[in-house]
Formats: sequence, structure tokens, C-alpha cells
Amino acid sequence: MTSSIVLLGYMGCGKTKVGKKLSKKIGARFIDLDAEIEHFYSKSISQIFDDLGEIEFRNIERSILLKILDYDDFHILSIGGGTPCYFDNMELINKKTNLTFFLNLESKILAERLFSRKSTRPIIKSINNESEMLSFVNKHLFERNIYYSKANYTINSNKRDVKKICDEILKILEKNGL
Repeated sequence: MTSSIVLLGYMGCGKTKVGKKLSKKIGARFIDLDAEIEHFYSKSISQIFDDLGEIEFRNIERSILLKILDYDDFHILSIGGGTPCYFDNMELINKKTNLTFFLNLESKILAERLFSRKSTRPIIKSINNESEMLSFVNKHLFERNIYYSKANYTINSNKRDVKKICDEILKILEKNGL
């Protein structure tokens, strides 16, 4: 059943950084879902959102996700913060692998990170201050945690660097015989 490792969590929680470092440590290919979408469509996620809207983006995202989930090699996949929340994406992911990791980070840290990088993220680029960002993140986390909680493992990422997060995932992998 274990065809890959899937990293999920809210935007800004460190999925890409953790995925890249973890891939080097275990020698597995790293795939970032958003980067695959951008490559396939030759547009940034922001451009796709602007040109086609969120609903069409979510259809595109699902299509690319399904292709990646069918890859035969063992790999590490980082998915977008909203990916598990649409269609039956989380159920499909959990059917393909029993190594899903929710990188859980408190909303205050997420809001601080995201506010400084909001121009590159379509759903938050119009937020005007950190207080508004924190409210937005809290609301989203409330809505999305039901999906995130379906991950096989939850990694507490608060005040932990990428190395420590990777080490915790590696311990879980060892327990699973990988």
C-alpha cells in the first residue's frame, strides 16, 4: 500500500522545505503538486487562479494529483493547503498510501509567515494586515482541520526546525519498516 509519502497542511507550514530535505535524506524523488501544475500549464498558480478561477483550479489540481498518485516509484509528494479539502481527494490519497503527514503549525506563526509572502498566494493577496491574516487563517484552519486530521500522522511543527521535523518523520518511517 505504501506508494509514497504525502505531506499536507495549511499554506506556509513548511511542506516543501520538509519534503525537499526528507527526499535528500531517504533518496526519494520529491514532487511539489503546485510546481507540477505550474509546469504543466506554464503559468503560476496565481495566474491560473486569476485566469480560470478557483473552481477550475481545483479541477486542474485534482487531475494532476490523480496522475501523481498513480506513479509507480516511491516518492514524497507535497500537496497544496486546500488539496485535501476538495472532492474526495483526502480519501483517494489515503487509499494510495498509509504515510500521510499533517504538518501542524499554530495559526499565529502561519499568519506571520503568510503575511510577509501574501503577494504570491492568490487567496490571501488582498489581506491588509496581520490581524486580518490571523482571522483568515483561524477561520480556514477551523474549516480544514477535519480534512487534515484524516492524515495518518500529525507532526507538531511549532518552534521546530526542518531537521527536527524530518527526524520525527524518519522515526515513523523506521517503525513502518522503511
